[in-house]
Amino acid sequence: MTRILSIFACLLLPLSAATWTSDFDAALKEAKASEKAVLIDFTGSDWCAWCIKLRQEVFDQPEFEAGAKDKFIFVELDYPKDKSRVTEAVGKQNAELLKRYPIKGYPTILLCDGEGRPFAATAYQEGGPGKYLPHLDELLAKRTARDKAFAEADKKEGVEKAKLLIAALEGLQLDPPIVAVNYPQVAEQIKKADPNDETGFAKNQAAEGRFADFMAKLGESRQSKNLDGEIKAAEAALADPKITGELRQQVYGHHAASFAYAEKFDEAIVVLNRAIADEPDGTRTVELQNFRSLLERLKAGLPAEALPSKGE
Repeated sequence: MTRILSIFACLLLPLSAATWTSDFDAALKEAKASEKAVLIDFTGSDWCAWCIKLRQEVFDQPEFEAGAKDKFIFVELDYPKDKSRVTEAVGKQNAELLKRYPIKGYPTILLCDGEGRPFAATAYQEGGPGKYLPHLDELLAKRTARDKAFAEADKKEGVEKAKLLIAALEGLQLDPPIVAVNYPQVAEQIKKADPNDETGFAKNQAAEGRFADFMAKLGESRQSKNLDGEIKAAEAALADPKITGELRQQVYGHHAASFAYAEKFDEAIVVLNRAIADEPDGTRTVELQNFRSLLERLKAGLPAEALPSKGE
């Protein structure tokens, strides 16, 4: 089941580096002062296999600290099953941060600026520090590209400006709910520049806002291990006519995953059948079909094959 968790959803451990913190606000303050980026590791330290692999193979390695300490402030946000692994204050902070950063799974790595605005995301990558450090360098370039794109947009007016700002946000390749929560001022600029919504941005953002509300409710129910709450949140989102297309397919995926976590494979397969029938040519239909195949194998007692090698 750990591997299923790492696909769909997937105080600190003793660390070799002393530079990791669980104090988010202090990390932002330090990032502003140093102009470094903030690297946030969303982890499940006592249940998420890929989180543990990422920690052991990359973050705990001296080569990683040596190559990254001058570029990042490191923050670990832990969501363990054993609540005694974090203090009450840290646990409360981490729960609140899931509202600002509605991630889909563990591990998720977000790179943010000193304001806490994310500009890139990744997860587990094979190859240890030797591969992970260049990967992070590539992601750091997204911050420079974002700021350059915003500066270019400031020189324009009207729909042209709106399109440039939209392209800048899309270039971050972040999940829309995360963008919506963290870039509200940019969203307002787009709406002001495009009052008739010629770009369709306002309509899409409304749908993404509803999806973000669903993700927040889902996260709260998962944190409290309330399966009924997860099911109700998903069914309410699926009944919302404004949540369509890829967002609707994502709701189906989370709905099925809720049952899968509880090892209710039959119920999960029924949800996936609904999803596939609902939109057979959707952008995530193949992904949902693959999830169904995985659950069918597990239900039959067969080994889960061809699983991805990272917690996405």
